[in-house]
Amino acid sequence: MQLLGGSASKNKLKQSIANNPDSGFTYDEVFEPVVSKSGNKYVPFDFLFNFGINNIAITGYIESPKRGQDIVLTEKGRAKRHSKFPTIKEQEMIDSYWKKRSKHTKKEANTATPKTPEKIVDDEENQDLESDNWKAELLSQLKLFTPQKFESFSRLLISHMGVVVDDTRGKIMSRDHGIDGFGYFESDEFRTSRAAIQSKKYTDSAVSEPEIDKFKGVMDSFNAEYGIFITTTHFTESAKRKAVQGSKSVTLIDGRRITDLVEKYKLHITPISSFTLNDYYFEQK
Repeated sequence: MQLLGGSASKNKLKQSIANNPDSGFTYDEVFEPVVSKSGNKYVPFDFLFNFGINNIAITGYIESPKRGQDIVLTEKGRAKRHSKFPTIKEQEMIDSYWKKRSKHTKKEANTATPKTPEKIVDDEENQDLESDNWKAELLSQLKLFTPQKFESFSRLLISHMGVVVDDTRGKIMSRDHGIDGFGYFESDEFRTSRAAIQSKKYTDSAVSEPEIDKFKGVMDSFNAEYGIFITTTHFTESAKRKAVQGSKSVTLIDGRRITDLVEKYKLHITPISSFTLNDYYFEQK
């Protein structure tokens, strides 16, 4: 959080964890969904993540999380330096909080067995997690696209991002040695830039440095000033470094970012709304 400037969305935090080699989690562990016994897709890391967010809120390092809003560090969180977490006192605060919550859920369910903190989080965050399940489903469907359809989808997405896609250049279909799209972007200063587009529909493999290097070479032949590389998976660390080297940079859009952009531009999705109860309804007094 401190490295991200003190506030960030949950997805930004997850991206930071996935991209940090010292976090102990790989990209797939953070974002890849699995199928439950009931047949629904979910991301196991989300439960661990939400449980952790709750604990650092309990101990006062972040403001109380609100749905749809960024996670924000408190003054305590901004001042704190890396150290062992939680301290003995903080662990007591965490245990006390979950003990109270367990009593509420026990009374509500009229059961003799109190729930664990993790189970309470699973139940209370379920609506939030379900609201993001469509993203896991979207990514799975994109991976089932034919290469031609994914290239077409990529151009459609780029056009919604403000790039005017050329109808003739860069549309050689799949498995070519060129690019998958070409367009023009006009900045607020009325400067028009030429953009080359490359899309790779992978199931598991990450996009590596040689692929970025090859794309940059093709960009030169199209006289493109910058590139946009879209993939259904993710990029290796060396690929990310290669993307910003030299005079021409490449914007990288991985699978998770695709789903965020589809949500932002409402691209072939139907929005729905719902509500969840605040703590007020669970308090005894």
